[in-house]
Amino acid sequence: MTDFPVTIFHNPACGTSRNTLAMIEAAGYAPQVVEYLSAGWTEPQLRDLFARAGLTPRTAMRDKGTPAAELGLTAPDATDDAILAAMVEHPILVNRPIVVTPKGAALCRPSEQVFALLDRVPAEFVKEDGEVVRNP
Repeated sequence: MTDFPVTIFHNPACGTSRNTLAMIEAAGYAPQVVEYLSAGWTEPQLRDLFARAGLTPRTAMRDKGTPAAELGLTAPDATDDAILAAMVEHPILVNRPIVVTPKGAALCRPSEQVFALLDRVPAEFVKEDGEVVRNP
């Protein structure tokens, strides 16, 4: 393991999030795992994460399996402030996983996007569904 800090904002019920965490661990890292559904979010934390990852509240919002539509957040006139406030109240609205390292931050969908944030990667990784990811 290494002291290269890796933080993953993780939802263990999400296959993409589980694969991303497993990829980080397969690369030899011991990440800080933040289960954000129980830990929750703060507005300043989300603003910082989104700025670092080049996201907007709208592009970071998950609508599938969330109350986004019923809260009116999928409407074109929903403001960033309204979306952020809803994300703080309903953590499930934030898409996952978000990974932060010294190389930057990213919403890792698909999961192999995490490799751009790491100093080293496994030569090969097999996802839960059997898909093989090979790295040069």
